Amino acid sequence: MKRYPFNQIEQKWQRFWEENKTFRTVEDPSIPKEKRRYILDMFPYPSAAGLHVGHPEGYTATDIHSRFLRMNGYAVLHPMGFDSFGLPAENYAIQTGTHPRATTEQNIARFRTQIKSLGFSYDWDREISTHDADYYKWTQWIFLQLFERGLAYMAEVPVWYCEAMGTVLANEEVLTTPDGPRSERGNHPVERRPLRQWMLKITAYADRLLNGLDGLDWPESIKQMQRNWIGRSEGANVRFPVAAEAAADGDEIEVFTTRPDTLFGATYMVLAPEHPLVEKITTREHATDVAAYVARATNKSDLERTDLAKDKTGVFTGAYAINPVNDEKIPIWISDYILISYGTGAIMAVPAHDERDFEFATKFSLPIVEVVAPPAARAEGSGLPEGGKRSFTGDGVAINSGEFTGLTTAEFKKAIVAWLERHGHGRHAVNYKIRDWIFSRQRYWGEPFPLVHCEDGSIKPVPFEDLPVRLPEVESYKPTGTGESPLAAVPEWLAVECPDAPGTAGRRETNTMPQWAGSCWYYLRFLDPKNPTEFASREKIEYWMPVDLYVGGAEHAVLHLLYARFWHKVLYDIGLVNTEEPFARLVNQGMILGEDGMRMSKSRGNVVNPDDVVAEYGADTLRLLEMFMGPLEAEKPWSVSGIQGVHRFLDRVWRASEWPVAGEPAPVTLVKSLHKTIKKVTHDTEALAFNTAIAQMMILVNEMYKTERIYPEIWEPFLRVLAPYAPHIAEELWERAGHKPPVSLAEWPAWDEELTHDDETTVVLQVNGKVRAKLSVPVGTDARELEKLALENERVHEYTASATIRKVIVVVDKLVNVVV
Repeated sequence: MKRYPFNQIEQKWQRFWEENKTFRTVEDPSIPKEKRRYILDMFPYPSAAGLHVGHPEGYTATDIHSRFLRMNGYAVLHPMGFDSFGLPAENYAIQTGTHPRATTEQNIARFRTQIKSLGFSYDWDREISTHDADYYKWTQWIFLQLFERGLAYMAEVPVWYCEAMGTVLANEEVLTTPDGPRSERGNHPVERRPLRQWMLKITAYADRLLNGLDGLDWPESIKQMQRNWIGRSEGANVRFPVAAEAAADGDEIEVFTTRPDTLFGATYMVLAPEHPLVEKITTREHATDVAAYVARATNKSDLERTDLAKDKTGVFTGAYAINPVNDEKIPIWISDYILISYGTGAIMAVPAHDERDFEFATKFSLPIVEVVAPPAARAEGSGLPEGGKRSFTGDGVAINSGEFTGLTTAEFKKAIVAWLERHGHGRHAVNYKIRDWIFSRQRYWGEPFPLVHCEDGSIKPVPFEDLPVRLPEVESYKPTGTGESPLAAVPEWLAVECPDAPGTAGRRETNTMPQWAGSCWYYLRFLDPKNPTEFASREKIEYWMPVDLYVGGAEHAVLHLLYARFWHKVLYDIGLVNTEEPFARLVNQGMILGEDGMRMSKSRGNVVNPDDVVAEYGADTLRLLEMFMGPLEAEKPWSVSGIQGVHRFLDRVWRASEWPVAGEPAPVTLVKSLHKTIKKVTHDTEALAFNTAIAQMMILVNEMYKTERIYPEIWEPFLRVLAPYAPHIAEELWERAGHKPPVSLAEWPAWDEELTHDDETTVVLQVNGKVRAKLSVPVGTDARELEKLALENERVHEYTASATIRKVIVVVDKLVNVVV
């Protein structure tokens, strides 16, 4: 028989779907809310490399689920678009002079072709790209809502700057090398420089971002990563006066600590090298060492500085502070493991009860005073296990703590915070690890800020009627060398009137927004992508939101998801969206590794191009394989043998279509297999357990091959069940069976519960827990009859004849275990 001609069939049905707009979505108000679903993929960045076989995994999962829902009578919104601003296109433009827009649109065209070749049921009428001016007009408008509410502000922030390239580099463009930080492109030295940046005040929403996680149907690991990133901790802010002989007499150093109960054990303080007091308090004899250390720290990344495994470094400033609880003078050091961006940029060091402080104190021979004893050591009065060789960091009982000695950790915390507040030395405080979001780049290929700097120093928003502020054409995409973006070299674009002040000169903002900007709200534009007057109408927001299922990689666990939640909460507060959270359910697909078990990369030579797989085996084969390799969330290696096995399954389905049509009813066993299949595939597709659904379909096809006849009452429901998974072959065989296409919109088959139950079942017969035989019996055979049948069984008799039977354990429909 002819083999499955996938190449002809797949192109035929892709044309059919496109020409007939099969998957076009309309908002039908007669469909109730509970029968609507918004199914969304994390939309891709259109890189020059195109897709590899790992990319379609999530897309296939959402496509199967969307197709299944449509066949069950749901209105489904399933769109696709492109996160199309970004550094790679601009870097290519710098190298070649090609406009980043041309590069981006060429890449989008390639991505779109690849995605369409896999038969995904996207509503392409809703396609968006973040670099389109009609789209970024609304990105600019949303930014202005943040700006007008005080959630966007300017600050000087240390960033990576490359003198040789004349530009600011993103963190991912900087390499850590033995020679210091270097640029990824060109291997040039880079340094930290303070530059003017736009910031978004995400910290104002820290508590709500944290609390909102509890009601989300997300993987717990992702929610925990966000909790850790937000990093809420309770404790106290404590003020340590700088000792009178220091140059900063009268100044205080404020620290945040989660363990105010350890204040009596604070034996030194550590400031971040960038702390504003460092220069002020450093004594003359230590000034040279401190200045050199500060310079070295400047060129280290935060990751390097906080690496727990690295050797602790630091220098003494020569100054002292006064511990407010016991009036003892303690030395002030600086060290790069303290970050100015976290807390107050200063810590009180309690080496007896903090591992990092202990290592530092041990290295520099600083005092270690125990002030917390483990509960079991209360009588002995010792807090350091193993004879003081490491710190004790747990809760316990206060020792060496004046009037507080003997209190438990919880009691001490309450008492010492009250004492600090009463004596004016501190207060209860909540601290967050999350920092405000640096929201600007000194690049060309990004959204321009809709802001004007006026002569009087004010910053004014561009009026709505003048949006979007479009990117100008430039002669060169190379940075200016001043730390500003290439936009600063376009005087005719820069010079504008100050809004609200006709005749007054102004200058446009030259920074551009980061790539995250467009992806913060794209799920809302999909609702209403052609709307010229609103980012989305309230009616469509009410109709579809929130996103019911959001599928994407776990690498977006923090930044994209956190930023999008932040923007959404702001829009909710303004009254523009109907929910506090944008994504009700999140699923992370597991990574598809190379056949060598390693992550796919060009350098390893293990990248598999989906175009090659589709050309040789077809899109349906690739779709089925990616779902059959294992659970959606699991990491799994690519398998060439798996491709061939799945393709053989489709070929068997194709060959079955050429069997003669039977003139008699289908055998009972085949009918039961069909109903079991419908039930299992239904439940598994609802649960995104696609691998086991495919396995069940394979079982049904094996049953069909026992008759080699087409029974319409079996064949047609099977094609409908197959359709979400392998839509091209299902469409073709549905049409050949005499039905009007598309099967993609046919009604999902129902199952008869009675026909999913077997009349007989297999009972395992054991002797002392070891399987000795199996028995086929009617379902529901009672325990007494099962025991009788087991003891009469010839194989069981061999193992029990010369032994004493102590007891017989019976589990109806499962097993009989004879204990001798």
